Amino acid sequence: MTFVIMFIHMVYNNFNFIRIPSLKGYIANPEKPLLNDSNWFSGHYQVNQENYLNSNFGFRSLYVRLNNQIDFSVFNKIHSQDVVLGKDNYLFEERYINSYCGKDFMGADSVEHILDQLAFISSEFKKRGKHLIIVFAANKASYYPEFIPEHYHKINDSTNYKFLSTGIKNKALNAIDFDKWFVENRSRAKYPLYPKYGTHWSNYGAVLAADSIINYIQALTSSDLPNLIYDKIDLKQPIYTDYDIADGMNLLFRLKSFEMAYPKISTENAEGKTRPRVLVISDSFYWDMFYFGISKSFKDDHFWYYNKQVYPESNKKSVMVKELDLEKEIEKHDVFVVMATSSNLNGFGWGFFDNVEILFKSKNADQIREIRQSIKGDNNWMEQIEQKAKARGISADSMLTTDALWLMQQSKKFN
Repeated sequence: MTFVIMFIHMVYNNFNFIRIPSLKGYIANPEKPLLNDSNWFSGHYQVNQENYLNSNFGFRSLYVRLNNQIDFSVFNKIHSQDVVLGKDNYLFEERYINSYCGKDFMGADSVEHILDQLAFISSEFKKRGKHLIIVFAANKASYYPEFIPEHYHKINDSTNYKFLSTGIKNKALNAIDFDKWFVENRSRAKYPLYPKYGTHWSNYGAVLAADSIINYIQALTSSDLPNLIYDKIDLKQPIYTDYDIADGMNLLFRLKSFEMAYPKISTENAEGKTRPRVLVISDSFYWDMFYFGISKSFKDDHFWYYNKQVYPESNKKSVMVKELDLEKEIEKHDVFVVMATSSNLNGFGWGFFDNVEILFKSKNADQIREIRQSIKGDNNWMEQIEQKAKARGISADSMLTTDALWLMQQSKKFN
């Protein structure tokens, strides 16, 4: 019997006669090592070959899924990093729960600094006939708090979302708060706005959010944009991002859920309509909108994913934001939408606000550069910079600029 099993594995490895779904999520697959005198006698080839075979033997994905299914069904054990099993089998990513509970609160001073940046940038955009819109994407933990496990408790009432949303409202900045809207409309919505097994808002929820963003831009710019049309709905078991957490668990069988809504989406004819040039800086909550065609309501639009990668250009060849001329990018866009869910607010803007502020305060560029160099020369200070950057989810360089700007502003207060 053992020989038969080994023979089947050997044949499968060479001919792949059965199509087995590959594993989803981040899977480390070692490359097949090359054999030469050096790595053979050093022993590296043997070690690397063993690692390669352990990750590439026949039916591996089937065995992994079977193991994951047994552990989940029998022991409620999940083999996916950061995934939390909630009540009634609702799935969460832990960082969304942590942000809802205030565990990642950046502090009132940091929030105030961001609010000052936003007020300054918004004002400068208006002088140039442009608009900044802040968008709070929904958070599954605030939408389904009753399904969060009991051992997660709010530390206090201080959260990045609460402080930022309140501050933005007090400063009368352009903003759309989907976190609040989704919670308020949960019982009134015709179809689920959040899935049971996904971390992002539902496909239907993303359509409503996209429609709201288009209408907000219409009102803000006093123009008539091509609107979305979504009058036909398919109801079925969750797919795509509505099932993204469960997909990453790599189970053998799909989990059953209430049905989700999938609108058939089109866009009004653009003839006689106004299509503003829109730049969106966002986390993954913009992907659904991007894929179903919100850009058809805009002209020459761009999506800067986490302020790092540029789309749609990166669909063909990777283009990075750092390769672009920021001044020219600002010049060629009319509306700037910066969107994040609450778990990403401690790195909100991901360096975009810092870079724009420096650009608009270019007369102080030399002073900022000098402060940056002074900080770089202090190892202890740089260590603190790196720790803060990691906590906010931004680069150390952006954090360095943020501290330099803060120091410059503080020096002006006392001079």
